[in-house]
Order: sequence, then C-alpha cells, then structure tokens
Amino acid sequence: MAFKLLIINPGSTSTKVGIYEDEKEIISQTLRHSVDELKPFANIIEQFEFRAKIIEDFLKSQNIQISTFSAIVGRGGLLKPIPSGTYLVNEKMLDDLKTCRYGSHASNLGALIADKIAKEYRLPAFIVDPVVVDELMDEARIAGHPEFSRISIFHALNQKAVARSVAKNMGKKYEDLNLIIAHLGGGVSIGSHRKGKVVEVNNALDGEGPFSPERSGTCPAQQLAKLSYSGKYTYEQMKLMITGKGGLTAHLGTNDVREVVKMIENGDKKAELVLRAMCYQVAKSILSGFAALNGEADAIIITGGIAHNEPYIINPIKSYLGKIVENIPFFVVPGEEELPALAAGVLRVLRNEEKAKEYDS
Repeated sequence: MAFKLLIINPGSTSTKVGIYEDEKEIISQTLRHSVDELKPFANIIEQFEFRAKIIEDFLKSQNIQISTFSAIVGRGGLLKPIPSGTYLVNEKMLDDLKTCRYGSHASNLGALIADKIAKEYRLPAFIVDPVVVDELMDEARIAGHPEFSRISIFHALNQKAVARSVAKNMGKKYEDLNLIIAHLGGGVSIGSHRKGKVVEVNNALDGEGPFSPERSGTCPAQQLAKLSYSGKYTYEQMKLMITGKGGLTAHLGTNDVREVVKMIENGDKKAELVLRAMCYQVAKSILSGFAALNGEADAIIITGGIAHNEPYIINPIKSYLGKIVENIPFFVVPGEEELPALAAGVLRVLRNEEKAKEYDS
C-alpha cells in the first residue's frame, strides 16, 4: 500500500507544496505571495488563513481530494529545543507556534496549516526535524561567560536528510557514522554528527559561525560591544546588521553568489577576496568540527544552495582543507531537498520504522 502525503513548506514570500506517493514526487509547486498580498498582515501568524486557503484552492485546481491523503506534513517552526525526529502536531505545539513563544518565522505556519487541513479530514499531521533540533553535547553549550549559552538552531532537516543519503551511498547507517556537514545558503550551519546526533553546530539563525551571504557570522566581541553602545545604530539596526544585512550583502551589496562571481570575472579584486574569505571561514569551521568527533570523521559533506558553485565555492574550501580531503571521503550534495526530506521522515513513521515523537512545551 502506497502512502500519499501532502507536504507544506512556508517561506517568507512563498509556500512550497508537494504531493508524494511514498518517495515519488507527483506534484511540486511554489505558490508565491506578492508584497501587496502580504501587506494587510501585521505579522506571520496573521497570514495563516490566507496561506491555508491558497493551498486548498491549489489542490482544488488540480482536482486533488484531500481525503485521499495518508497524512499532512508541515515544515517545523521555532519551538523549544527538541531531539531530532518526526513529531505529531499537538495542541502544545500549536500554542507555542501561534504565540511565537520561541520566535517568529514563516516556518511557524507549517504545522498550523497542516493541522487545519488534517483536522477537517481526520488525518494525522506531522513535522520533521525543525531548525530547533538540539542534540548538543554538554560541553558545547558552555559559552565564555555564564550570562551566555550556546544554542542549537540550524538547517536540521536538510543536514539530517543529506546525512542519511550519504550514509546509504557509503553502504552504512547514519547512526554508525561520524560526519561533518556544512550547509551553505543564505545562512551557514556546520554540524558535527556523531553516530546519529548533531553534538556540535553553530546557531545559524542568529548568525553565529562563518559569515554568509546574509549573516555577519561571529564578530570580534569587543568591537561589537563598542559599536552597540556608540549611538550610531539602534538595537533593531544592529540585529539586521548581524542577520539579514551582513556578510556578502554588507561587503558587496548583494546576497547572490552568482552576482559576486560576475563581479570577480569582471576583475573586482575586493569581491574575490571577500568570497575567498567566506570560503576560508567555512573551511576553518569544518576543521573545528573535528574536535567534537575526537578527530575522527568518516566523511565531510557540503550541501545547500550555493554548493552548486564548484569553481568559486567548493574548490576554495577543498584547497583550505588541504590533505584532509585526500584522506577522508568528501561529498558535495548541492541544493536543499526539503520536500523529499519531510516525506522521508513521515514515511519512516507510517512504515513503523520509527515512532512519532510527542512535543511537550
């Protein structure tokens, strides 16, 4: 018996919808939302009914009966720190997402919309590996002052899916391997995976770690403190400087690596230096990831949207890693396959390969 899944992945200005029969994609569509359409809504949560209706209208236009689905799957949002896995959507989860108790993000709508559609047809609703997956080892949580603590927020869904895919390619189980995975997108997250758990990773949402196309990364602490109290910027402006308008955007005026490459090919030496600096910081963080694995990694994996660029991204990273990539398998899995990753997580539950977890706020 094949399982039919409706998958919902909300972004800031679009909602990706996928229909799967087992692992096979039947339909995939990005429903885009214009600035004018979103303007009436004061915040993300107010968009809930609007986005749900657009999805339902799309399904009707495709003559798809919701009652034929086995389950509805939403992208997980900002929740409390939780272990990796597939979670049944419950009222505690919905309350935390509606109130944005742990933060506001478009992904908060995933479980809300999935639950709304599922309840109407008495179907189960799930989320899989949200960004707040937290499996850090205890020593990785300690910052340099008791007023601070290190937090795990990263591209958990894609990192876990890529890890399983590479492990299968190696003829092994994910839970038997030590892996270092670098997800390179608008933000960068670099995780040390030890036997199925991400025991060390940077907080990519808040811009910790290497700088990226949109994030400033870990900045010199004293300079950051001094600038924060200089009176030059407000708190909101400082937040945007660190996350959203930092990194390549701040240095070069664009978050598009393709545009940066054009600048380099037109002879822009500053663009060349800044992009190589980003690759250097990524490589440096990959090397630091070995410490969480006691120096033993079975593979290094590069993934994410900008991993498509081999000459200007992958090759410089490999160059900085040097002889290490001669002795350890090095995989490049470009892109961010979120829809199949969400499908795979729920299929493991529906096939009784693992149990669905219960969210408890």
